[in-house]
Amino acid sequence: MTDPVRTPFHGFEQIPLREYAERAYLDYSMYVVLDRALPFLGDGLKPVQRRIIYAMSELGLNAGAKPKKSARTVGDVIGKFHPHGDSACYEAMVLMAQPFSYRYPLIEGQGNFGSSDDPKSFAAMRYTESKLTPIADVLLGELAHGTVDWDPNFDGTLEEPTWLPARLPHLLLNGTTGIAVGMATDVPPHNLREVVSACVRLLDDPDATIRDLCEHVRGPDYPTSAEIITPAADIANIYETGCGSVRARAVYEKDGANIVVTALPHQASPGKVIEQIAAQMRAKKLPWLEDLRDESDHMNPTRIVLVLRSNRVDVAPLMGHLFATTDLEKSYRVNFNVIGLDGRPQVKNLKMFLAEWLQFRTDTVIRRLNHRLEKVERRLHLLEGLLVAYLNLDEVIRIIRTEDEPRPVLMARFGLTVEQTDYILETRLRQLARLEEVKIRTEQAELDDERTRLMATLGSKAKLRKLIKDELLADAKKFGDARRSPLVERGAAQAMSESELVPSEPMTVVVSEKGWVRAAKGHDIEPSTLNYREGDSLLAAARSRSNQQVAFFDSTGRAYSTVVHGLPSARGNGEPLTGRFSPAPGASFQAVVSGDNDTRFVLATSQGYGFVTRFENLVSRNKAGKAMLALTPNAKVLQPFVINDAKKDRVVAVTSAGHLLAFPVGNLPELDKGKGNKIIEIPKAKLGTERVVAVAVVPVDGSLSVRSGARTMTLAWKDLDAYIGARGSRGGLLPRGWQKVEGLSVE
Repeated sequence: MTDPVRTPFHGFEQIPLREYAERAYLDYSMYVVLDRALPFLGDGLKPVQRRIIYAMSELGLNAGAKPKKSARTVGDVIGKFHPHGDSACYEAMVLMAQPFSYRYPLIEGQGNFGSSDDPKSFAAMRYTESKLTPIADVLLGELAHGTVDWDPNFDGTLEEPTWLPARLPHLLLNGTTGIAVGMATDVPPHNLREVVSACVRLLDDPDATIRDLCEHVRGPDYPTSAEIITPAADIANIYETGCGSVRARAVYEKDGANIVVTALPHQASPGKVIEQIAAQMRAKKLPWLEDLRDESDHMNPTRIVLVLRSNRVDVAPLMGHLFATTDLEKSYRVNFNVIGLDGRPQVKNLKMFLAEWLQFRTDTVIRRLNHRLEKVERRLHLLEGLLVAYLNLDEVIRIIRTEDEPRPVLMARFGLTVEQTDYILETRLRQLARLEEVKIRTEQAELDDERTRLMATLGSKAKLRKLIKDELLADAKKFGDARRSPLVERGAAQAMSESELVPSEPMTVVVSEKGWVRAAKGHDIEPSTLNYREGDSLLAAARSRSNQQVAFFDSTGRAYSTVVHGLPSARGNGEPLTGRFSPAPGASFQAVVSGDNDTRFVLATSQGYGFVTRFENLVSRNKAGKAMLALTPNAKVLQPFVINDAKKDRVVAVTSAGHLLAFPVGNLPELDKGKGNKIIEIPKAKLGTERVVAVAVVPVDGSLSVRSGARTMTLAWKDLDAYIGARGSRGGLLPRGWQKVEGLSVE
C-alpha cells in the first residue's frame, strides 16, 4: 500500500478568502463591542476608562493627594494597560474631568480642561494636572479586598482588574454613549439619590414593578439645570423598554425688557446657539429682536441676553420658535444596551438593570466578606501560635539558639503548624519581649467576634441585604445631591411660519411689461415714475405687505406665487420672473395680485368671463405654477380686483367699444379655478374687434375712474345706477368721446 500524498506545510494556513474575511470581521466586531464601545453593567466603565482610573490609583492620585501631570497618567495607561493612541486616551480622561459632561466627575483637573462652549478645547496633557475625585473611591475602595478577578495586561508583565468593585450603579449615575458594530448605547445620567432609593426599594421588595421604581427614578438628571420636558408617561415607557428619547429645553427669564437664557441643554454650545439666533436675525426672520449678547462669566456660566425691540413683544411664541429652530431645545436618544454579568450585550429595562447590578453588588460583597473572613481566620491562627510562643518564651528562645533546624523542633515541641512556626521565627526578639498575653487575647477576642459577625452575615440573606442597603444609603448621604434637571411637562415647540417671522411692512409689488419684478417700500409709491430698463415700462402693480404672498398670472392663465419680502428692492430694475418660475415657452406675465389667504378677488379675461376666488387658491410652491384661468382663444388675463364687501360691492366691466356694465358681486360664482361665467356680453360678430378692457370692483363709498387717453372721467356710486344690468348683458354705452376706454381704477 502506498503512502498518501502529504501537502507540505510552509508555516501558514491556507483558507478561503470568504472564510478569512468573515472570521476577521467577527473578531473585530466582538472586540469593538466588548472592549471598546459598550460599558460593563457592573462598574459602568469602558476598558479605557477603567484603565485610566486604575492607573491613577496605582500612581497614588487619590482625592487627598497632590495632582500630577496628565501626561504621566496617560503614559502609564498606554504603556502598561492600553496600547493605543495617547490623544484618544487623554480625551477619554478629559471627559471624565469635565463637570459639564459628567454628572459626577471621576477626575479633578487643574488647568484648561475645555469648556461647555467647546468641550475639545482642552490644553495639551503636558500642561494639565489631574487626580481622582472623592467619588472615585466608590469604584476603587474595595479593589484590594479580593472582590475582582485579575487578568494579565497586553504583554503579560502586569495584571489589571477585569472590572472595578463599584459600590453604586455608576453606569446610571454618569451615563455613557458608544457606537459599536451593529449596535450602540446611550445611557443618560441620573441622580445618585434617586438611583439609590430605587435600589433600596428593589432590595426591600424584589417584586416591585418598573412603575414602582419610576416613583424613585423620575427621569434622567443631566449636568445642567435645563428642563426635561418629556411627559412622565413617555419617561416611564423608556424605562420599561430600555429605548426612547428625552427632550431638554433651555431655561429663560424676563429681565426688564430683555430675555435672559440662564441654562442650556446638556452638550449644547452657547456659541453655536448664539450663531443660530444671529443667523436668523441676519436673514430678517426675527423682527422682534434688536440685539443679542453673551454675558456669560465665571459667576454666570450661561447668560445669553436677547434684547427685544418692544415691551409689547409676546415672549412665549418667540421662545417657542427659538426652541424649535435652535439648540435651545435638544433631543437625546436613550438605549440601555450594556454588557451584562453574562458578558453579553443586551438592551435592559430599568428593573433588569437594577436587579442585575444588585446581583453584581451582592457577589462583590460576598467576595469581600469571604476575603476578610480568610484574613481574620489566618490572623487568629497566627495569634494562637504567637500566644504559645509568649507563654513559652524562654524555651522558644533556647530552641532557636541551640538547634540548627529550629522549625521542626518547634513544631514537634508545641504542636505548631508551618505557617505559625514561620511567623514566630520571623518575629523579632524584641517584639516578642514586649508582647503581652492580655493584648494577644484581646485581639483574639475582637477577631473572634468579627469572624462570628462575618459568618452570620454570609449565612443570612436578610443580613446580607441589610448590609448592602446600609452601604448604599451611606454613600448616598456622602456623595448625593439635589436634582439639577427639573422635570417640567411642556408642549412641543412650534416654529413660526415665514409670514409670522417677517415684519409686516407696507410694500408695492411692481411688474414691468417684459416680466421684471421688484418691491418698493410703502403704498404711496407711484409705479409709473420708477426707472425701467430701456424699452420696458410698467405692466401692473399690487399693494401688499412684506409678510404676505404675491401671485402672478401668465398669458396661459397659470398662477405663480412667492413671498413679498423675498423680492428685490425697487432701488434697482428688479429681476426677471422667469428666474423664479418656469412658465411655458412663449408665455408672458400679464397680472399681479396680493392679499391674505381669505381675501377674495374677481378674476376675469378679455373675452368677458370670470369668477370670484380666494387668494389661497392662487398660492403654489411649484415653480411651474398652477392652472387657474381657463382661457378661450386670443383671450388675455385682466388685472384682478379685490372684493371688500361681497354683499354690497359691484362688479364693473367695460369693453373697448365703450359698453359698461355694473352688477352685484354676489351674481358671480366663487370657484377654485376654471373659466367662470359670462360677465358682459360681446356679440359674436365683434369678438375679433371688441374685447373687455378691464373689470373692477367698486365699494359703496367708492368711485370709478374711467381712463381714455389723457382724460379721466369719475363715476360715483350713484352714477353707476345708470349702467346696472343683469350679469352677462350688454350694459350701457358710455357718452360720446369716452368710448375708447383704456382702463379702470377705483378710488
